[in-house]
Amino acid sequence: MNTDRTAPAPAGYVQPEIDVPALTGTLDGPYAGIRDLVRANLVTYASILDEAEELSVDAYRERVRDIVVAMARTGQTGMGFPKEYGGGGDVGASIAAFETLALGDLSVLVKVGVQFGLFGGAILHLGTERHHDAHLPDLVAGRLMGCFAMTETGHGSNVQALGTVARYDAAAREFVITTEGDQARKDYIGNAARHGELAVVFAQLEVGGTAEGVHAFVVPIRVGGKPAPGVSIEDDGRKMGLNGVDNGRLRFDDVRVPREALLNRFADVTPEGVYESAIDNPDRRFFTMLGTLVQGRVSVGGAGVNAAKVALAVAVKYALRRRQFAAGSDGEEQLLLDYGLHQRRLLPLVARTYALHFAQDAVRAQLHDVFSGSEGDPQERRRLESRAAGTKALGTWHATRVIQECREACGGAGYLAVNRFAALKADSDIFTTFEGDNHVLLQLVAKGLLTDYASEFEDLDQLGMVRHVTGLAVETVIEKTSAHKLLERVRDLLPGGDEWDQEAGLLDSEYHLAMLRHREEHLLAGVARRLKAGVDRKRDPGAVFSEVQDHVIAVARAHVERLVLEAFVERTRAVPEGGNKVALGLLCDLFALSTIEADRAWFMEHGRLTVQRSKAITREVNDLCRKIRPLAGDLVDAWGIPDALLRAPDLVGGP
Repeated sequence: MNTDRTAPAPAGYVQPEIDVPALTGTLDGPYAGIRDLVRANLVTYASILDEAEELSVDAYRERVRDIVVAMARTGQTGMGFPKEYGGGGDVGASIAAFETLALGDLSVLVKVGVQFGLFGGAILHLGTERHHDAHLPDLVAGRLMGCFAMTETGHGSNVQALGTVARYDAAAREFVITTEGDQARKDYIGNAARHGELAVVFAQLEVGGTAEGVHAFVVPIRVGGKPAPGVSIEDDGRKMGLNGVDNGRLRFDDVRVPREALLNRFADVTPEGVYESAIDNPDRRFFTMLGTLVQGRVSVGGAGVNAAKVALAVAVKYALRRRQFAAGSDGEEQLLLDYGLHQRRLLPLVARTYALHFAQDAVRAQLHDVFSGSEGDPQERRRLESRAAGTKALGTWHATRVIQECREACGGAGYLAVNRFAALKADSDIFTTFEGDNHVLLQLVAKGLLTDYASEFEDLDQLGMVRHVTGLAVETVIEKTSAHKLLERVRDLLPGGDEWDQEAGLLDSEYHLAMLRHREEHLLAGVARRLKAGVDRKRDPGAVFSEVQDHVIAVARAHVERLVLEAFVERTRAVPEGGNKVALGLLCDLFALSTIEADRAWFMEHGRLTVQRSKAITREVNDLCRKIRPLAGDLVDAWGIPDALLRAPDLVGGP
């Protein structure tokens, strides 16, 4: 790759040499084998990137299905299922495989996610041996296609309010599934419009006239290719993107399924009609059930980060080829990436992508540990749910921002469909609402912070959370959070005592961590005080919460950004001495300082950043961009994206 540049290196700076294969190995981690299998499969079926624009919707859907089934035969899609059912028995590997799949056509990715992550995951985690034996072998092999029928037209993120009802008929020993009005119609359901034969249907269970909350049932939706009796199926039609996935609408008109159709890991109904569950509290039972499906959020977050990598790889490679305007007396035009503004546009995004990659590694490892053991510590599961929600939100918002910025950075050529940005933008846009709207997910993060993942976490709805917080002293809330008793740590680690933020070196990672920890702690204390003050004035808890929602989102984002930086710092420190460690250190510094710079108004308002130091941070960010500039080609190559998947001939060359 051409890394020629005209900008001079900063005085005294020695440019590191990057070992690209070794850096790829660091990024791939223990899952290099499964990632390489996915890359090879993506290259085999790289023609889908062209076919997506050439085929009719019906033909595109069939092509995507064929590719998904073919990939299933290689074992890549079944890594998370038990070996006795044809899987790989490795939860972490299944997430790594899914993340890597995002380098290719995203309809294939989403079809895999629906089939093996949502439908298969529900059967595996909510069902018991009878469901596993009946469905998993064919499901894992791709012979049985299914749906995850949770979302309803009138009930999006509020799953507890679903309108579909499942009533138990003790005389017939059957459940009767009914769509109670248009708002209870299952909508946007992947695999429903064309290929699904079974659906895991989430419905309000009624036994003997008593409502027992939301449960999941295995319901046939097609028999012999036709809608099953009582099942109505509509096609959602064309979407903004992902038109290789057959999203549809489902209605159930007194559809009867046997008693054994209830996915009964957490609750069951006896033949005589007695409801039984080892979890007495219905809210706790509901959140325990949903908590087993957390891998969907982990998967989507990782997919967003990898989609961002594709966009950045194209934009950086283009910026290393494309020249514009003469910059010297020799009349030769200058490479785009030699312009300081272009560096500013792309390189902090490269740094943030590396940061989110390592944060994704951390949440994937946490998921693997939680799901590979026994039931484990309930508090650890709640921490996982919170971290997965936050990482998913930041990762998918990052993808949306990166793809737009990279499209603009490639000018008119970036607007041509042949150069992949059209598909990336259209197909990834929904990631911000897949597996939960990002703002709703960040409220879940804040809830965990405010309650310290308390034992009654599942019981606390929005109002319960407010009452819980206001029943504590604000100081207790702060002490119990994961902000690590910030000020004590800072005094131990940095010079200057209470003036630590003025004395610490700008490139000191402990300074970076301290700044983000301070912001998180301060925001958390502010939310707690606002909640407490509102309720102390006898105001309605719901109104109080509504008025502080902007602060709630701010503290959640601050918390997740702190976790992201911690993951990046930890991974960088673990890399052996050499050029790769130096390069990762530069990226880590750039991520940290650009994050502080982006929120410098807050830091200045709260006395943690002077005008002079703010200006110094901006100069340092510019300097880091200049240092990273000659490394940029190697840094994006280390992501291991096969050339066939870039599919941007006008921008990076190739067919």
